[in-house]
Amino acid sequence: MVNPTGKIKDGIADLLKYSVPSRHILTLLFNIFVSDMDSGTECTLSKFADNTKLCGAVDTLEGRDAIQKDLDRLERWAHANSMKFNKATCKVLHVGRGNRKHDYWLGEEWIESSPEEKDLGVLIDEKLNMSQQCALAAQKANHVLGCIKRGVTSRSREVILPLHSALMRPHLEYCVQLWGPQYKRDMELLERVQRRATELIRGLEHLSYEGRLRELGLFSLEKRRLQGDLIAAFQYLKGAYRKSGERLFTRPCSDRTRGNRLKLKKCRLRLEIFRKKFFTVRVVRHWNRLPREVVDVPSLELFKTRLDEALGNLV
Repeated sequence: MVNPTGKIKDGIADLLKYSVPSRHILTLLFNIFVSDMDSGTECTLSKFADNTKLCGAVDTLEGRDAIQKDLDRLERWAHANSMKFNKATCKVLHVGRGNRKHDYWLGEEWIESSPEEKDLGVLIDEKLNMSQQCALAAQKANHVLGCIKRGVTSRSREVILPLHSALMRPHLEYCVQLWGPQYKRDMELLERVQRRATELIRGLEHLSYEGRLRELGLFSLEKRRLQGDLIAAFQYLKGAYRKSGERLFTRPCSDRTRGNRLKLKKCRLRLEIFRKKFFTVRVVRHWNRLPREVVDVPSLELFKTRLDEALGNLV
């Protein structure tokens, strides 16, 4: 346990002096309390609020032993700090083809394996197939749409559009960079929700879905996902995430290329059928098609503005 002494105690006193809500102080104290939980662990330990995840690659028995040693270390940490893990909710998610699905123990109790788990609101299964998450997101958004249809009498765009943006679309796009749909049927499932929302707006009934989007100044969900990918790629290439960006993309050896001067090299993958949906693969073709006036800008805000103008002809 880390005691809140010295500078930490002074910081807490400052929080109290400025009337910081008590829940924020409790959060700070809890973060201090668990700050040394990952001390000495060999595998990756992720902490968020009171959730803890231990991740490791198990190609050999040594990898399995490394995870088990870290589990034993966590159990000793909990005992030394008079805390307990909720072992009833502890699960093992085995990921990867040919996984041997080793057994693990936390203290004296065996940890049950699970074919799927929800992690911070995202449903992940052992095959990393995101179809279930797409269905879950569409279901939540459809429930919200049903509440809007039953509870709101107005069908004007001034009412429906803000409700769609604030209440429905967040379900369809929450953490979508991780679980973005891989199959056409999942893309259509999500798109169908926004299509139904635009059908509610009075005066646009005679237009097609694409026509309603143009009239309302909206992008399809597929184009919005592409927009997010291109914005993230711009940030990486411009050094916003310098350490990660250096490893994510490869630039061509020659600068003599038509179009923009920040073109990316497309990697040839042995298992391209499985990896073509990876962010570093799926974004390359679209990024290389961007005109120079979009890419060669000094700021993110200007890039977003010019990207919106270019997206209409991009897909």
